[in-house]
Amino acid sequence: MSDAPLKGWHHTPDVPLQVSPLFQWPLRPMAIARWLWQSWFLISERLIIVGIAFISFYWFQPPLGETKTLAIGWIAQMYVRNLILMTLVAGGLHLYFYGFSKQGQRLKFDPRALMKNGKQFTLGGQIRDNMFWTLASGVTVWTVYEVLMFWAMANGYAPMLIWAANPVWFVALFFLIPVWESFYFYWIHRLLHVPVLYKHVHALHHRNVNVGPWSGLSMHPVEHVIFLGSVLIHWVVAAHPVHILYHLQYYTLTAATTHTGFEGLVIKDKNRLHLGTFHHQMHHRYFECNYGSLEIPWDKLFGSFHDGTAAANERMKERRKRLAG
Repeated sequence: MSDAPLKGWHHTPDVPLQVSPLFQWPLRPMAIARWLWQSWFLISERLIIVGIAFISFYWFQPPLGETKTLAIGWIAQMYVRNLILMTLVAGGLHLYFYGFSKQGQRLKFDPRALMKNGKQFTLGGQIRDNMFWTLASGVTVWTVYEVLMFWAMANGYAPMLIWAANPVWFVALFFLIPVWESFYFYWIHRLLHVPVLYKHVHALHHRNVNVGPWSGLSMHPVEHVIFLGSVLIHWVVAAHPVHILYHLQYYTLTAATTHTGFEGLVIKDKNRLHLGTFHHQMHHRYFECNYGSLEIPWDKLFGSFHDGTAAANERMKERRKRLAG
């Protein structure tokens, strides 16, 4: 019974879910190496976004000297680039999984369809609502943070890292940004579940009980400011402009990939690209669990970890009763 999978889902991965070995004691070097390899190499969304960041930097980013003075031209260039990126990623995944149903129900967590109508949605339907908040607010706040960071770097307010000065740290930062993201996301997510912030801010994101690619960045503008504020760490931790691009693209684009509602992209009968996480999908349905990610075990430490088993579900029900009481 303890390891029995949950009922009510179309697809569940192997359970119980396991957190990463990065912060387990005693350290297990082979397990850490295996986890890093599976998270990063061959085909992974992280490696793809590193590639997107470099392409953005070399072909679609204004020179740093130009960003020293705020001007409509270079800001608009960055805004249009981000608008196209988000539309290609979220829109492409939506068309693949839901518009053309290329994968059918294979690896789909929730058996239900996305909601076409609903009074809770700003524009009357889930997809329209999600697209509006993603593009109108999410891409705007994303661009504002990029503008702020590049302006600060160009004017010497934020420290800058160059490859020649420290190539090891230059590479390491790509691996460390997702770890920082996991650390930061848990705490701001718990904050957003404080009743007053939940009611007026985070509830907009939780309109999506069953999620799709456009759901990930569908948030209240205040939540976008808090969520993407993770990049402000680079006012203290030196970074290269390509790290800034990667940091914000990782936050925004993986919001779409991890909310596809599918565990991954099936090619030739095999999951070739891992996308959605059952861990976070359960948060959207069960609410008071899995605030963070599997990278850092905050949920385990603070009793909010749901490992996908029936036994864990019973523990979560008891926890909700205690919280309600």
